[in-house]
Amino acid sequence: MPPALTYASSGVDIDKKDAFTESLDTMLRRTHTERVIPNPGGFAGLFRLDYRARLFARNYKDPVLVACCDGVGTKVKLAADLKTFDTVGIDLVAMNVNDLIVQGAEPLFFLDYIATPVVDTAFLNDLVRGIADGCRKSGCALLGGETANMPDIYAKGDFDLAGFCVGVVELARVQKPTRVRVGDVVLGLASDGIHSNGYTLVRNVVKQAGLDLGKVYPELQPAANIKKRRGKKAPPADRTLGQVLLTPTRLYADPIVRLQRDYRVKNIISGMAHITGSGIGGNLCRALPPTLDAVVNTKSWPRPAVFSFLQQQGGIPEAEMWRVFNMGIGYCLIVRPTFAQSVAERLTKLGETVYEIGRIVKGKGEVVLE
Repeated sequence: MPPALTYASSGVDIDKKDAFTESLDTMLRRTHTERVIPNPGGFAGLFRLDYRARLFARNYKDPVLVACCDGVGTKVKLAADLKTFDTVGIDLVAMNVNDLIVQGAEPLFFLDYIATPVVDTAFLNDLVRGIADGCRKSGCALLGGETANMPDIYAKGDFDLAGFCVGVVELARVQKPTRVRVGDVVLGLASDGIHSNGYTLVRNVVKQAGLDLGKVYPELQPAANIKKRRGKKAPPADRTLGQVLLTPTRLYADPIVRLQRDYRVKNIISGMAHITGSGIGGNLCRALPPTLDAVVNTKSWPRPAVFSFLQQQGGIPEAEMWRVFNMGIGYCLIVRPTFAQSVAERLTKLGETVYEIGRIVKGKGEVVLE
């Protein structure tokens, strides 16, 4: 008679998964504020929208909930190859909160979904630590998530990530393309590299060009034209190709939310765009009405070395580079011209590197790259 079958012998260890879930409490609580309602043993997280705390209060007049869902894409394959997992946890948060703030919202809470063939606690702890760090830096609570143990779906060494974020904005401050006017200025916030888009092409370049992820390439090291951001250390020298490619997506939530709080009376931001897949051309146009264009001067900021390196190694056409990658600008704001300088100065003080990259003109709802 064959041995009795169990869930564990089939590849799913419930006890190990439950032990891992219980071990996450400390990491999650580091992201919690007074607005998170304790719910031990609950099947879902609880979050208070209006609140009154000892030192502050917040009540919304006409709140609109904003929600988004995203993943990290094939960057997880690179993380698996290099056995470095905390950075893609930050990526997961960034890809969600950076989308959410485009609507004028502030992030409230985040949940993650991790799919893996085995419950490897060291690997999972690294992932969740990165997710918790991203949430803490973005001002949102990590309420919980799901770890799916699926050996029949994922091969050994594979995994996948998805995240879900909810935020809130007052109805009167929801960002709409109809606010954009001729003469508005386009400000670009520097990216920290490739972020989390285009990695299928990146990995193909690495493969076809025979590049070594563990090698230090001189052309990828910090250059003189890369500005040191306030409150942030300059990129370390002697980073390997793998380390450069795994640089996490920059989190723009905190400075953008702080900026909007500075202008509670005057709504000086006409529109915003998170520059992800399809590049500046395919994302900034989403903030435009059908009668206006954004003319972007592509020489108004330095191109990070990683993009020139990949283009040269892969023989990638220039147009394809702009269609796939952020090319050094991770987030765009369209602002009234009279406030452009003050907005740029405020964001610089908040740690961003800001460039004036374009203007709004009459057109057809397109982005013109010059």
